Amino acid sequence: MLNFLKYVLATILGLFIFFFVGMLIMIGIVAATASEGKVEISENSVLELKLDRKIAERDPNNPLQELGFSFGSFSSTDGLDQIKASIRKAAQDENINGIFLNMGFVDAGMGKLEEIRNELIEFKKSGKYIVSYGDVTSEKAYYLASVADKIYLNPLGSLEFNGISSEVFFFKGTLEKLGIEAQIFKVGDFKSAVEPFFLEKMSEANRTQMNSFLNSINDYQLQNIAQARGKTLEELKDISNNMLVRDAEDARRLGLITDVGYHDEAISYMKEQAGLKDDEKLNLIQLSKYKKAEGSEEKSSSKNRITVIYAEGDIVDGEGKEDNIGSHRFAEAIRTARLDERTKAVVLRISSPGGSALASDVIWREIQLTKKVKPVIASMSDVAASGGYYLAMGCDTIVAHPNTITGSIGVFGIVPNMEGFFKNKLGITTDRVSTGQYSDVPTISRPMTDFEKEVVQREINKIYEVFTSKAAEGRNMTQDQLKEFASGRVWSGIEAKERKLVDVHGGLEKAIEIAAARAGIEDDYRLRELPRAKSLFEGLLGDMGSQVKERAVKAEMGELYPMYQLYKKVENLQGIQARMPYELSIQ
Repeated sequence: MLNFLKYVLATILGLFIFFFVGMLIMIGIVAATASEGKVEISENSVLELKLDRKIAERDPNNPLQELGFSFGSFSSTDGLDQIKASIRKAAQDENINGIFLNMGFVDAGMGKLEEIRNELIEFKKSGKYIVSYGDVTSEKAYYLASVADKIYLNPLGSLEFNGISSEVFFFKGTLEKLGIEAQIFKVGDFKSAVEPFFLEKMSEANRTQMNSFLNSINDYQLQNIAQARGKTLEELKDISNNMLVRDAEDARRLGLITDVGYHDEAISYMKEQAGLKDDEKLNLIQLSKYKKAEGSEEKSSSKNRITVIYAEGDIVDGEGKEDNIGSHRFAEAIRTARLDERTKAVVLRISSPGGSALASDVIWREIQLTKKVKPVIASMSDVAASGGYYLAMGCDTIVAHPNTITGSIGVFGIVPNMEGFFKNKLGITTDRVSTGQYSDVPTISRPMTDFEKEVVQREINKIYEVFTSKAAEGRNMTQDQLKEFASGRVWSGIEAKERKLVDVHGGLEKAIEIAAARAGIEDDYRLRELPRAKSLFEGLLGDMGSQVKERAVKAEMGELYPMYQLYKKVENLQGIQARMPYELSIQ
C-alpha cells in the first residue's frame, strides 16, 4: 500500500512539474513573439490576403497563431475586425501599393463576406489596385475576387460559378437504428429545426422558405458581381444556371476573370506596377504581420464611448463559453454598458442562429432596461435568427446586410426518449420509485404520456405568444401582423426589410454611425468592446480541461462514441429552443 501511494504521489508530482515547465516554455514563446514589436513596412509592399482561416467577428489576439499554434478556442482564425481595419489602413499606407487576394476557399458567412467586399470596394477608391489569383476559386472567394482589377485563374484551375445551395442532413433513420425517439414540440409550419429528427426529407414549407431566401441572396450577389464585371444580371444568371464555366478559358471568355495565368504571372504583374525587375523580390505582407504595423489612423481621446457588444454563436443558459452567448455573461456585459456613464450608446453585434428561449429572454430584458437610458442599435452579421432575432427585436434600430439570414420567429422543444437505446444497444434497464405521478418528469428513460406532452406543448405555445408579442412591440406592429412573417420562417435581409423586420441595410460601421447620431456624439467618441475576451492563458487552461475530458470519453466508449455524439446533440436541444432550422451552411 505504501509503495502504491508513493507511485501515485510521484505521478502527480511529475504531472505538475510537466505542466509547470510547459507553461514556462509557453510564456517564453509568447514573450519572444510579443518582443518583435511593430512591423516596419518597406516601400512597394503589397498586402496579401489569403483568408484561408475561419473568420470570426473578433480577432483572437493569439500571438502564437502565426507560428502555427492551434488549440481549442484559440484555433486558427482571423478576425473580421482586423481584416477590415487592415484594408482601411492599407488604403492610407504610402508603402502599400495594392492588395493581393491569394485565395481559393473562404470560410466566412454571408454577412462577413459582404463587409470584407465593401471594404475592398472602398480600398479601390484610393487609386490602388487589387489583384486576385486562385488555383481553385469557390463561389464565396469569387464574390470577393470579382471586385479586383486583375483576376488570374490557373490554366488547369477551376472557378465555381453555379449558384448557391444548402444541404440538410436528416437523422430519422439513425435514431431509429439506435432506438432513440425524438419527442417533438413546435409552433409554426416553418419551424423546421426539428425536421431532421422525424423526417427523411424537407417538408414543402421548409423547401418553400429555403428556395425563397437562397434565391434572394443569390440574385443580390449576382447583381453585385454584374456591376463589378460590367455584365448584366441576365447574363450571369444564364452562366450560373447552365454551369457554362467548365474551365479557366470559359471563365476568361465569359468575362468573369481577366487572365488565365499562374501565380508567378500575377506576381510579375504586381512587380511591373511597382517598377521592379523580374529578378527583384516583391514584398508581400501577410495579414498576421500587417495588423501589427503602425497605422495612420487617429486615436480618439474622447471620454464618450460607444460600446460594441459581440454576440456570436449559440445562445445558452448560464455563463457559456468563448464561442457562444451565455445569458449570464452577456446580460452582465449589457448591464456594464448601461451603468457606464461614459458609454453614450450601445451596438449589439449579433451573429447567432439562436438557442435557449430562456437565455434569449434574459438578455432581451437587459436590452430593454438599457434602451430606456441610451440608444441600443442591433447590427446583424451572418445570421440573426430565432433567439438571435429575439435579441435584435428589442433594439431601437436593426441594421442587417441584404444577405443576412434573419427571422425564424418561432420556438420548439425536443425531449429524447432513450429507453430503446439503453435497453437494446447497451443492455441497460431502469426502474423507479416516485412520491407523485409525475415526480420523474423530465426523464429520458421512458416515453412521455399524452398528459406530459400536452403540458410541454402548452408551454411551447405560451413562449411563442410571448416571442411574437415582444417582437410586434419592438417592430411597431400588431401581433397579428407580426405573425404573418413568423411561424419560424427564415428570410434574407432583403426579404426581412421588405417586411419591416429590419430597418436599414448596412454593416457594423453603419450601426455605429446610427448609434453616434442618436446619442449626439457623431464626431466625438471612441469604441469599447465587450465582453472582455479571454487572455491566451485563460483560454489555454479552459480548453485543456475540456479536450482532456473529450479524449477520455472517446477512449472509454470506443465504437459507441458516434452514438454518444448524436445523443449529446439531441440532449443539448432539451428545453424550449428559439433556434433557426438545422445547421444552415450556404455554399
